[in-house]
Amino acid sequence: MREIFNRTQDSDSVDIEVDIGAEDFEGSNPWLFSVFVKSANISENSDSFDEFLETKESLIIALEHENKAKYVGTRINDGWHEFYFYAKNSKNLESVVAQMLKNSGYKYECSVVKDAKWDFYHKNLFPTELEFHNIESDKIIFLLEEEGDELSTPRDVEHYVSFDTATQKERFIQNALICGFEFKDDISSEEFEYGVALVKKHPVTNEDVRKVVEELYLLIKKDHGYYEGWSTILVAKDD
Repeated sequence: MREIFNRTQDSDSVDIEVDIGAEDFEGSNPWLFSVFVKSANISENSDSFDEFLETKESLIIALEHENKAKYVGTRINDGWHEFYFYAKNSKNLESVVAQMLKNSGYKYECSVVKDAKWDFYHKNLFPTELEFHNIESDKIIFLLEEEGDELSTPRDVEHYVSFDTATQKERFIQNALICGFEFKDDISSEEFEYGVALVKKHPVTNEDVRKVVEELYLLIKKDHGYYEGWSTILVAKDD
């Protein structure tokens, strides 16, 4: 499954697409193969963007043919689209790319290095725990917007948190109350007995939710807890 998210790295904003199921190939594909592609016309608002996406998918299909390589993700940074694959061996990979891109009009570069432990994938492509939460938040916000939600309207938003011990939970609640969250209810699950539902009033734009979740996440980790997500009501634009 491919997931898309944004990461700030060395003060630069990097858009990332990652195949989170690619780790199944980690033991058999030790070679990291990178393809960097750049064109002045590659942007989501350009007429040529769909053509570029078709080229990208054709390149993935060609390199994955007969399990030569596994596509693991893309990074978009400073105008470059960086495609990453892990291959069984380093042979003939660049020739496949040349056949696909030599007449495309795109500027491109290739490189291949040994990375048996998939360090690049884990460090530069795979989401952190917080980034996974941001990905899920973006999906919820997209669904709300599709239903006509006025995302900028503040409303009560419930946030769910779990802990291994009652002491961790109670200490966290006290810190969360100081930071403007309100206690709503104790919750539990088969996995965690000590959980809590908190409420905070805020808009549900991507920026607002990310700010609140990241603030709450720092409090949760101080007490070794687990953020379980959030929910809210629909606020229609004509309400």
